Amino acid sequence: MKSFFRNILFNSFSIYLISQVLPGVKVSGGFFTYVIGGLALTLLLTLLKPVLNILTLPLNIVTLGMFSFLTNVIIFYLLTILVIGISITSFTFPGLEYAGFIIPKIYFNTLFAFVLVSFLQSLIVSFLSWLMQK
Repeated sequence: MKSFFRNILFNSFSIYLISQVLPGVKVSGGFFTYVIGGLALTLLLTLLKPVLNILTLPLNIVTLGMFSFLTNVIIFYLLTILVIGISITSFTFPGLEYAGFIIPKIYFNTLFAFVLVSFLQSLIVSFLSWLMQK
């Protein structure tokens, strides 16, 4: 039960961070929407992700696991359907230049916005879990 509430907190915080970093992720409704989004995301990851992993197992075997990101994309798509205050849309990354390194302006359509959000969410939650172990 303690880990379930920790996952809700981690997922809520990851949704908050992603909405602050990416312009394509919009959360309306304030703190309550973040908590409901974290709860819904935790439930979807706990209940639906194993089923989706089993359904996509043949594609994961053929692509040597490269297709597994699609399950997280489906989870986030269902999250935007279930929680009305959260939306993920296409956006343009304005680019970045630092110390001679240049990242050009990049347009993310809706599918790649979902892929980027799912990648960032898993990265943030993994980092927070790592911090809790130390």
